[in-house]
Amino acid sequence: MSYEIPTYETLTISIENHIAHVQLSRPNEFNAMNVAFWQELPVAVRDIDNEAAARVIVISSQGKHFTAGMDVSVFSNPKSLNFSGDRARAAENFRRTVLQLQDTFNSLEEVRIPVLIAIQGGCIGGGVDMVSAADCRYCTEDAFFTIKETELGMTADVGTLQRLPHLIPQGLVRELAYTGRKMFADEAKAAGLVNKVFPDQESMLAGVMEIAADIAKNSPLAVIGCKEMINYTRDHTVADSLDHIATWQSGMFSPEEMMKSFAAKAQRVAGEFEEIAPVRPPLGG
Repeated sequence: MSYEIPTYETLTISIENHIAHVQLSRPNEFNAMNVAFWQELPVAVRDIDNEAAARVIVISSQGKHFTAGMDVSVFSNPKSLNFSGDRARAAENFRRTVLQLQDTFNSLEEVRIPVLIAIQGGCIGGGVDMVSAADCRYCTEDAFFTIKETELGMTADVGTLQRLPHLIPQGLVRELAYTGRKMFADEAKAAGLVNKVFPDQESMLAGVMEIAADIAKNSPLAVIGCKEMINYTRDHTVADSLDHIATWQSGMFSPEEMMKSFAAKAQRVAGEFEEIAPVRPPLGG
């Protein structure tokens, strides 16, 4: 399948061996999340998923820091934040803006394929919102995480406080949120926020790409089923989740896929699996 990678203002994307590498590419601005970023990221990851252009997405960033968080230009954008006029209408507009910001990172959770994030240096404010929505996180020894919004006089509102309690102990989440302090790589690893800590960015990217390759060699149908079930289980009871997987298997279980896996293992070669189908509008519209 041929997929033409679009050009973005804030992202650089490459796809090789079923792995899409999405880089935040504003290193001189510490990858601060400007208006274009909030618009481009969900389009990019959903496009990759909808076109079945990759089996895994790896997100990293260029420069010293992963991201400095929300760019101040977002707060001064009159199209997004307009507090003039009737208070109720201004409030409705602000609520809709927050929901749009949330949707940017919801996309990481909602795409069918796994999203891995490689973090170096600072992961600040909106960066924590972002990485909390990913499937797996990895970082360098110099990385740190901070819920910066509290120090700025506001409550984090783009996903950190909703997702982080599912990833690390709630008492730690509360401490980080109430104080706004930095959590460094060793603490993040001990708490379970990141899977592994690497000495530097180069070794981190190499290591994360190896993990992505291990994912990509498996049946894409089986992998998306894993993501669907883990996300569903997080938000439902065990009983509901068991029922969900039973229903899923009744339609998605593929003996042919298993036979391909068995044959590949027996021959000690990589399995050759059909890609998942692209997502198309109803009736081909």
